Amino acid sequence: MNRLIECVPNFSEGRDSKKIENIVNQMAQVPGITVLDVDPGIDTNRTVVTIVGEPEAIEEASFRGIKHASEILDMSQHSGTHPRMGATDVCPFIPISDVSIEECIEVSKRVGARVGAELNIPVYLYEKSAQHAEREKLPHIRKGEYEGLVKKLSDKNWKPDFGPNKIHIKAGATVMGCREFLIAYNINLNTRDHRLATDIAFELREAGRSKRIPNLKSKNLLDGEIVRNEDGSPIKTPGMFKDVKGIGWYVESFNRAQISINFNNYKKSTIHDVFDAACQLAEKRGVRVTGSELVGLIPLDALLMAGKHYLKKQNRSMGVPTEDIIECAIQSLGLNDVTPFDPSEKIIDYAVAIEKHSLMKLSSEEFVNECSKNSPAPGGGSVSALVGSLGAALSSMVAALTHEKKEWLDFKPEMDIIGIEAQSLKDRLSILVDEDTKAFNQVMSANRLSSSNNNERIAKEKAIELANQYAIEIPLETAEKCFRVLELAAQLVDKGNPNSVSDAGVAAEVALAGVRGACMNVVINLPGVKDSEFKFAKKELADSIVTKAEELHKIVYQKTIDKI
Repeated sequence: MNRLIECVPNFSEGRDSKKIENIVNQMAQVPGITVLDVDPGIDTNRTVVTIVGEPEAIEEASFRGIKHASEILDMSQHSGTHPRMGATDVCPFIPISDVSIEECIEVSKRVGARVGAELNIPVYLYEKSAQHAEREKLPHIRKGEYEGLVKKLSDKNWKPDFGPNKIHIKAGATVMGCREFLIAYNINLNTRDHRLATDIAFELREAGRSKRIPNLKSKNLLDGEIVRNEDGSPIKTPGMFKDVKGIGWYVESFNRAQISINFNNYKKSTIHDVFDAACQLAEKRGVRVTGSELVGLIPLDALLMAGKHYLKKQNRSMGVPTEDIIECAIQSLGLNDVTPFDPSEKIIDYAVAIEKHSLMKLSSEEFVNECSKNSPAPGGGSVSALVGSLGAALSSMVAALTHEKKEWLDFKPEMDIIGIEAQSLKDRLSILVDEDTKAFNQVMSANRLSSSNNNERIAKEKAIELANQYAIEIPLETAEKCFRVLELAAQLVDKGNPNSVSDAGVAAEVALAGVRGACMNVVINLPGVKDSEFKFAKKELADSIVTKAEELHKIVYQKTIDKI
């Protein structure tokens, strides 16, 4: 797995496409960098760029982007609806794969030090990189924006973490640091009144709103007089959702107001809960939510949570393919309302994890042809995983067909559980189709290693042993997963929709074939392993799985025939 960091620099330019393109190109030219998203906003006059790469590449690319922005942008001439203090306003680093929070913090410090020293731009560290408690939150650092920087930099309490105590006239100042994955999300209203959007945002966000004495002549809570403490500070009423920030604004290009939301922890406060609450709050104010818009990228997990939430509300089975869950989320959240939503581009897991030579990306005919060639891989292990995934798919289908029928209402919860597990088994077995071929190729590669001296010989023997053990672990996992498919098929033959009993029976048949075929691959690879304890344990486990599978299959087969 690659060590990946995501970097999401926000540049204070959203109208001049040539300038945006030039900045992005400076970063894209760094080897190992993938540009995932470029999201300009005309009204905000701001562009959010999302890049991903290994730590060293991200360090270089982020510096180049900041440098070029400082050369071609001029903050003294900038205006837009979004708060900002610099040409590169904020530059967060987010750990994605095999990189720790601590490593990301160090990356932000190294880039910050370089920006301060080489570009003479004041740099403030925020979030997890913050060196001072009062600098953890971006809005606090950004307060006063670009126009207030001269005053801020003259205050000893606001000495930058890196760079001079002096404003960079063109580039302003930059905030950077390590943070968790942030989702930038806008909820669309059928009104142009930004005050209504702001009013709802105050209800939703963690910071809440200032307490006010109601103005009887106005329904808008923003019109009431603020209630204050003895020291003159406003008394705050907390909002509904933790780790959520929100403001309201009017977007001329969409001809509507939006509630602009930042999720700092989407698992604690979910997109769908905030969206549903916004719908209720809008209705109370006589307006309606028409949909929503995602700015930048979103983790797959966040959309799956939303999709399952709405499937449950619709009393539909959650044991459906991932694509269907995502589509339910897209439609329920109205993510296509003002801009197109393409899952392959907007979901970070899909945008990064592109498998160029995946067997499962082939058509059925292409896969069959690939198996028929005079090469040992893909072979029996991949085919065993494939038939197991087909059995899991059939099991999910039968569970869904049972779930939808009112005649079997009592079985709905159980069918949901079976369907969800069957989908999980299907997805994992699909991965094992490719993984089995990769395991075989690793054995071949290990055997081709040089052994011209003692050190090389020792390294080669170790590589061969590990590769052969892995070539056993993969089909063994396939066998275990296929046996679980067989167990689900047994439940479905007993309790599933009688009209689909033969489908459940076929699921059991191919699951048994998957168990036997996978275990054959375990046995044939055992001689390549030198560790006798490992060999004995895996052989016993494979034999046990086959025995249990054959015994269960006899029962399932007879029950299926009796019910047909």
